[in-house]
Order: sequence, then structure tokens, then C-alpha cells
Amino acid sequence: MFKHDFFGNKSERSHVQYRGRFAPSPSGHLHFGSLIAALGSYLQAKHQRGKWLVRIEDIDKPREQLGADKSILSTLEAYGLYWDEQVLYQSQQSDLYDAVIAELLNQRMSYYCQCTRAQIKAIGGIYQGHCKHLNLSPDGSALRLINHHPIGQFSDKVQGEVLVNAALSGEDFIIHRRDGLYAYQLAVVIDDIYQGITEVVRGCDLLEPTARQITLYKTLAQPQPDYAHLPLAVTEQGYKLSKQNAAPAIDKTHPQPALISALTFLGQQPDPALVDASVEQIIGWAIDHWQLDKVPQRREISL
Repeated sequence: MFKHDFFGNKSERSHVQYRGRFAPSPSGHLHFGSLIAALGSYLQAKHQRGKWLVRIEDIDKPREQLGADKSILSTLEAYGLYWDEQVLYQSQQSDLYDAVIAELLNQRMSYYCQCTRAQIKAIGGIYQGHCKHLNLSPDGSALRLINHHPIGQFSDKVQGEVLVNAALSGEDFIIHRRDGLYAYQLAVVIDDIYQGITEVVRGCDLLEPTARQITLYKTLAQPQPDYAHLPLAVTEQGYKLSKQNAAPAIDKTHPQPALISALTFLGQQPDPALVDASVEQIIGWAIDHWQLDKVPQRREISL
């Protein structure tokens, strides 16, 4: 049996109260696509009188922008999205990540791999377990999880039943990169367990990785949260709004128009009277009238 006492009793809170979260990376300012994810997760939590947490995913140092975390937090406040509890920074979680990695190695649930992306692409793009029995050194290696729990499909509260590529679902995937960085799959699952998150509401760009995250929950013998993946805002050319694509920052000085646009994007049909309302009034209306089943199932929507 996998030991998971390093999580303490935090995951037991999932049986007591709804706990959601918004987890941006500090690689730039919040844009309209970020607002959709933040607002949707916030309303889903607050409509159920639950907790809404904010986590800064700052473990990929090369992609970070100085001061972006403070900009993100001040923007959330300007939009009336106030978080519960202290903001968690992933960079403060390395001891916990290392403990999980050590346990996975001790239980022989992971192994070191030196295959490059180019090598894997050359054989069809699916890793075939080449390094599984080579007993490689950690030097210059990535660490892969032995996938005993492939996930071929899962239920999503917005997207319905999601089917996963069978070959990808059974792949031994990376949990610690060869450059020394923790893989997103590992960090996000450990942090969601640590914070007792009961439901993950986020964008459809993270729909496919969910299968691997569920695999990791099963490996760690921890209950998985529910999932609700919101549609992505894309340009007319089909590009996702993102920091990497230089999406413009949302206006902190006059948030009302963007809030109303985000509610409309999420299928909530805001009251026309909200055009002249304060941020607090818009958020109050949105909490009272929030309906997840009104969110469009389409995975991308052009602006």
C-alpha cells in the first residue's frame, strides 16, 4: 500500500465543504481567457457556499515574469474575486514533491529515462517504455511514473464523457524533468490533494492532461476531485488567448465590461441592468444566478 501520510488529514476536508481553486502561472498579466477560468471557478465555488483558493504555479522559472504574481492577485481583487485562505506558491512545495518522488522510487513505481522528445517522435510519438528496465542513473534523466492505472475515459461536468487516446492513456509519463523541474502533472495533483480540492474548474486546454492526473490520484491512493472544463476563448484565426500569444491584459481600472462579457461567454445571460452596476453587484448577481449547465459544451469559442 502506498504511504501518503505526508498529506496529513487535509484530503478529509473534501467530505466537509466544497473547495475549488484558480491556479495561474506568473508568466504574464491576466487576460480575458484567464478571467473566464477565474470567474467560472469562483462562481462554481461561491454558488455552493464553498471555499475558493488561489495557487500561484511558479515552478517553471524560465517562463516567469518578475512581478506577475502581484499583478495577477491585484487584478483578481479589482474584479471582485477574493480568495479564501493564504495564497499557496508552488515554489514553497518542493519538500512535499520530493517526498512523493522518493516514495514512488522506493515503491518501484517510477524509473529514470533518457529518451529525448526527438527519439520518441521518431517512433510515432508514444513512449514505449524503452528505459523501464535499464536501471539508469538520475544524472541527465527524467523520472517516469509506471502507469498501472491507464484512464481511457472520464466524466466532466461540462464536457460530458471524455474519451482518451488509448495509447496515450497507458503511457508511462514524466513526473520530474531532466532539467530538474517538477512536471506539471505531479505538482498539480499533489497540491490539489494537499489543499483538499474537491472540484477542479479550468479551461479545456487542460482537458487531455486530466487523464494522467487521475492516473496519479489512483497511484497515490487518493480520492480524485470532480472536473469541469470550460470553453477556451480563441481569436478569429483560431489562436487561444494566452500569455504566450501576447493576449492583452484585462482592464483593472474599469472591470465591469469584461466581467459582463465573461458571464455572457459562460452562457449566464447577465441582467441588462448590470451595465450600470458596480463590480460587487455584478459578482453578487452572478453568484446567485450561476448555472454550470448553461456553460457551452464547445471546447473553443471565437471572440
